[in-house]
Amino acid sequence: MARSQGVNQDLSNLLNELWKLDVNRLKPGRDYRLGLQGKAGYVAQGSNDARDSAKLPLFSFVNEAKLRSIKTYNSFMNLLDNYEMSTGSPETVTAEELAEDSNFLDAILQTSVMKRAHEYLVSKHQSPSDLKSFKNQLFDIWFRLYHRERSGGEDSCGFEHVFVGETRDSKELIGFHNWVQFYLQEKLKNVDYKGYKAVGNKNTPDEDDHVLNLQFSWKDLVKPLGTSFIGVSPEFEVAVYTIIFLMSNDKKTSVIVNVDEYQLELVVCRHGHAIGTSYPKLLSNNHQHR
Repeated sequence: MARSQGVNQDLSNLLNELWKLDVNRLKPGRDYRLGLQGKAGYVAQGSNDARDSAKLPLFSFVNEAKLRSIKTYNSFMNLLDNYEMSTGSPETVTAEELAEDSNFLDAILQTSVMKRAHEYLVSKHQSPSDLKSFKNQLFDIWFRLYHRERSGGEDSCGFEHVFVGETRDSKELIGFHNWVQFYLQEKLKNVDYKGYKAVGNKNTPDEDDHVLNLQFSWKDLVKPLGTSFIGVSPEFEVAVYTIIFLMSNDKKTSVIVNVDEYQLELVVCRHGHAIGTSYPKLLSNNHQHR
C-alpha cells in the first residue's frame, strides 16, 4: 500500500463501508455547529505568529450530554488528560490510566466499525482472529510508550500524538488531529481557532463538512495547517489508521481514497511497531447538500 497518485479503490470501498457503519458519528447542525468565519493566512515555517481570521470559536455548539452518553466517546475523553504535553518529558502510566486504555479498547471493539475492521484485517492475515489478541495488538499500536525524543525516557505513543497533541522543544505543536480534543481544549480557552484553509479551487468549506483544514494555536503554539475529521467517532479514526498501518510496512504510507464526498490523502507514519503519526489531508470535496 505504498504511495500512488491514483485512488486506492479497494481501500475506498472498505472505508465507505466503515463510514456507513459509523452510527456514532455526530450530525452537523443538530449535534454540533461550526462557525468557520475567515480564511487563515500564511504562517512562516517555525513561526508562532498567525493572523486571527476567526474572532469566535470553531465550535459554537456541541451536544456534550450526547457525547458523554456514548460509551466510545466517554471512554475516549477519559484518556485525554493522561499525557504530558511536552515530548522529552517521560510519561508515567498509572494502573488507573491502563484501566482507562483498556476500557476504551473494549468500548470500540463492541462497535460495528471495529468489528468490520477486525474482520478485514483477519482476512488479510494482519490481525489475530481472537478478540483478546486483537485488543493486545491495538494496545501495542496505539498505547505502547516509546521515545519520540532521544533525550529522556519514554515520552510518547501513537494515541497521544494523534488524538491529544504534543509540543516539541516548547516551540512546535505536533500531532493533535482530533475534533473532540479540539472542542474540549477550545472550551478551556487553550485552543484559539485562527480560520480555515481552502482546498484547491473551492474557496469556502461548508459548515456540515466532515473533514476540514484548519489553522489554530494551542497554548500559544501555532499549527499552520492541521486537517481533522469532524464529528466522526473515535472508533472510525482508530479503524482507518490501524488498517493502513497494518497493511503497509513502509515508514511512511500515503494513500488516496474517496470516502463519502471527500477525496483524502491518508498518511500513516510508523515508529517501530507503533503509530508515529496519522492524519487525513483533504484533497477535494464534491459537496452536495443532502
